[in-house]
Amino acid sequence: MDYLPLIILAGSVALLMYGMKVMSEGLQKMAGSKLRQVLAKMTTNRFTGLLTGAFITTSIQSSTATTVMTVSFVSAGLLTLTQAISVIMGANIGTTATAWIMVLGGSGNYMQYVVYAAIVFAIACIYTNKRRNLGEFVMGLALLLLGLTTLSANAKGMHLDQNVAVQEFFGRMSSMGYGSYLLFLFIGGLLTCSVQSSAAIMAITMTLCSAGVLDIYMGIALVMGENIGTTVTSNVVALSASTQARRAAMAHMVFNVFGVMWVFSIFPYFVDFVCWMVGCDPHGEIQDKSILTVVLAAFHTSFNICNVLILIWFIKPLEKLVCKIIKPKANPEEDEARLTYIGGGLLSTSELSILEAKKEVNVFAARCHKMLGFIPALLKMDKKDEDFNKLFSRIEKYENITDNMEVQIADYLNKVSEGRLSAEGKTEIQHMMKQISELESIGDSCYNLARTVRRKRQNSPEDDFTEKQYEHLYNMLKLADQSIEQMKVIVASDEVNPMDLNKSQNIEMEINNYRKLLKNQNVDDINKKLYDYQMGVYYMDMISECEKLGDYVMNVIECATLYKR
Repeated sequence: MDYLPLIILAGSVALLMYGMKVMSEGLQKMAGSKLRQVLAKMTTNRFTGLLTGAFITTSIQSSTATTVMTVSFVSAGLLTLTQAISVIMGANIGTTATAWIMVLGGSGNYMQYVVYAAIVFAIACIYTNKRRNLGEFVMGLALLLLGLTTLSANAKGMHLDQNVAVQEFFGRMSSMGYGSYLLFLFIGGLLTCSVQSSAAIMAITMTLCSAGVLDIYMGIALVMGENIGTTVTSNVVALSASTQARRAAMAHMVFNVFGVMWVFSIFPYFVDFVCWMVGCDPHGEIQDKSILTVVLAAFHTSFNICNVLILIWFIKPLEKLVCKIIKPKANPEEDEARLTYIGGGLLSTSELSILEAKKEVNVFAARCHKMLGFIPALLKMDKKDEDFNKLFSRIEKYENITDNMEVQIADYLNKVSEGRLSAEGKTEIQHMMKQISELESIGDSCYNLARTVRRKRQNSPEDDFTEKQYEHLYNMLKLADQSIEQMKVIVASDEVNPMDLNKSQNIEMEINNYRKLLKNQNVDDINKKLYDYQMGVYYMDMISECEKLGDYVMNVIECATLYKR
């Protein structure tokens, strides 16, 4: 038996998948951040959300990337669930462009000239470092088309339509009426889940149909299965996200499943209608089998557009349905322990993944700030141990959260660094690794402040700070709060503002000078017996910890400003 055709078949599918990935990466690198701004702003109503999802998916040729971005935005509270559902609907329309690229790229003997000319142009862009991202996009498109043409030529060379065993196999599979449709629907979903690429399964389906091996009805059943299988990725990513994010991913699955159900109920008639639009008679002898690829692309587009036209008016009921399917957690605070923007997997490009990590660093900073805000309340607690213990336990919980966030973000950044990154991207990752380490230290400082308060209550229950000591502690905590607030502004900004940087430096200088002043005054107050030595130790432990916290804040700011210059 000659295994070469099978090897070529597998190689061409792999080339197609890799080409799609490289093409999508190039597009996302060219316009990734701008597309995110569009996604965040152009979702004021269901129709703008629909257009936004279709535009972004068509641009980056990846409905998975659009859906994962949407899930992360919902998790962060930047999009409502209603807005997210409209974007996901648009993504389903945008992803149909891939099939049309395959139709245009898989036909014509002239395509090899286009492919090799595109490769020459792409290599020129990449190796001269001029418009490198454009070169990657063109290279990905060329590899995709090369994979398609090789797949098509190899299928014709294998003469599958003349292979008795193949014909008998598909004949048996296609002789069960609606049972056959269900079987191919299941196979399409299973294959798409396995290879995580609906584009690859679509290409194989087109090849089998154009080779005359697979009946058009069975081919369309495979396409319907692909629509369900492709929703698995976003649901897997959302497993580690918030309740709202999991609902957004579930809405994607419900939308596609509903579409498959209503089309399935009128399946032969809907297929005949699409064939009629294309000018193909599915019940007669088809001389040019290549028209079946057009039928598949037309069905994919018609199916998604019709599904959107039906469900666009029922977004609210769809939202209620997914809210019933995905119940909120018994303890809402559990979501605080989860990462907000980054989930179980990377986005399709390392550059976009860096943007996700940046937003997660902003969330990390905000949680550290919230943790510090508990300390003044802890100081004001009276002798009721129950309330004190509850608040201390919450601070302790936040300390564990900051520890976990450091590890999870660091692991994510390590995975991102394994991808293809620009020199600027590598530098950003190095500085972000330093940032999260310093942010974790800020969390430790907040926890140390709480432990000092608890230690004072346990070891010296009869003694307390003087009014002056409380005043100084609150002033120092206020300065520490201002320093973190200013740090959040600098970390979140896209560019370094000299005024913000000067303000942070002034606060840090004020903290250092205030600590020196209080240290000297503490010695004098102990000598004057205004309070005992042990109470002075607790007092200075808290003052010194606030000064350390200020140093960690400045380290975070320094890292943030280094890669923004």
